[in-house]
Amino acid sequence: MEDWAEKYRPKGLAELLGNDRSITTLRNWARIWQNGKTPAKRAVILSGKPGIGKTSCAHALAHDLHWIPIELNASDSRNASIIRRIATSGALHESFDATGNYIKSNQGGRKLIILDEADNLYEKSAKTEGTDFSDRGGKKAILETIKNSNQPIILIVNDYYKLTKGSGESFKNLCITIQFYEVGVTSIVGLLKHICRSENIVADSNTLRTLAERCKGDVRSAINDLQALSINTTQLDIQDLDVLGYRDREKIIFDALRDIFKTRDLKKLRDLSISLDVPPEIMLLWIVENIPREYEHIKDLANGLEAVSKADIFFGRVYRRQYYGYWSYANDLMNCGVSLAKNHYSKNMRYYPPSWLKLKRSQKSEQILVEELLKKLSSYFHVSNKKTNEQILPHLRLLFNKNIEFAARFSRNLKLTESEIKTLLGQSDEQLLKNILQWSENQQIAQQSIKTQINDDNIENDQDNKEVKEKQEIRQERLF
Repeated sequence: MEDWAEKYRPKGLAELLGNDRSITTLRNWARIWQNGKTPAKRAVILSGKPGIGKTSCAHALAHDLHWIPIELNASDSRNASIIRRIATSGALHESFDATGNYIKSNQGGRKLIILDEADNLYEKSAKTEGTDFSDRGGKKAILETIKNSNQPIILIVNDYYKLTKGSGESFKNLCITIQFYEVGVTSIVGLLKHICRSENIVADSNTLRTLAERCKGDVRSAINDLQALSINTTQLDIQDLDVLGYRDREKIIFDALRDIFKTRDLKKLRDLSISLDVPPEIMLLWIVENIPREYEHIKDLANGLEAVSKADIFFGRVYRRQYYGYWSYANDLMNCGVSLAKNHYSKNMRYYPPSWLKLKRSQKSEQILVEELLKKLSSYFHVSNKKTNEQILPHLRLLFNKNIEFAARFSRNLKLTESEIKTLLGQSDEQLLKNILQWSENQQIAQQSIKTQINDDNIENDQDNKEVKEKQEIRQERLF
């Protein structure tokens, strides 16, 4: 069966979903090349989550401008020699058209060098014995290619930081970075409807919208799910989506943990590190968090922790020395080493996310909350965020802790949320927060009662005025 994600891949930039501003930036950069000139920055970095159209955008650009794409992705060996032989050679030499005629670059003849998954510069498997497939020197070779290139270059990454850290710092100055964002639900629904019409699939809008929402902006996943649901049927409804479940990354990690802790199939475990869409250093944190729960026997626990400690050492060498050949050792120790460390098996255990990650998320959430509170206060006092933070916020915190009535009135006037009030209270106990909320609620009830009484009085006055008016009209009728 033909892969629908490839079948319905956009041919040109006009067919891409979302990210209009990013596409415009890319098109403007390409237009300089197309006009026979060399831009100040000869490469761009397309950064964003998987499945949102980065690779499709690069190929669509090549299609629209009739450029010849030369692509290297993570499944290829991408060490320094390979990059120089393929990418650098392509970037330095001239091009030919589809009929084989020679075209100079300044006359529109271009090749587009595409390095997909440029943030994963490590070889996952060696297919040829005696060949060095490591990516040692890969970043340096790419940087040299960009500096000397006579052809446009696009680097595609999911993790911008991973590419630019360490020896990759120079990418920031040599490249234009274009951020891609999740595609909106409405756009994805429109594409799914188009595919359904083309494939003679009957599906109501509610079903397609739910499918689009569950893919969380990942267009490729939405198309793959639609194709999976349409096998052996031409009609879909909302109940069919139950077989997919929600796209939950943690569920995938939980399944991987069970494989590591329960199986001794080393081939399966080595394949796991390739197929799992989770950074290995993050997966290591998950393993460390859950080893004490799974490995109840003290010797198993000691052996398992020794394996992950050695894996951590190799990860450290990878980042310090930029020698990604060590990555395979780290993965083997983290997966196979931990699996072989266990000789005593227990019942299925409940696994938990790394406490370190939860702490980082909590700290990030608190920082976002403080920033939003500062914006609200700055707008109210008509001063800058900096002045609010340095001069106003300390006094507000003091007043909130000393004066419940002030805290309640101020919170109600600015429509502060419970979390924002708690932020202003700082480390105060929960009882003070409850007292402020209760006082505010009592005042609101009292105000509502007063409004109700005023409305009742107005209604009564209206009725009295109506009776007086009716009596006056009767008297006038009698006089005449």
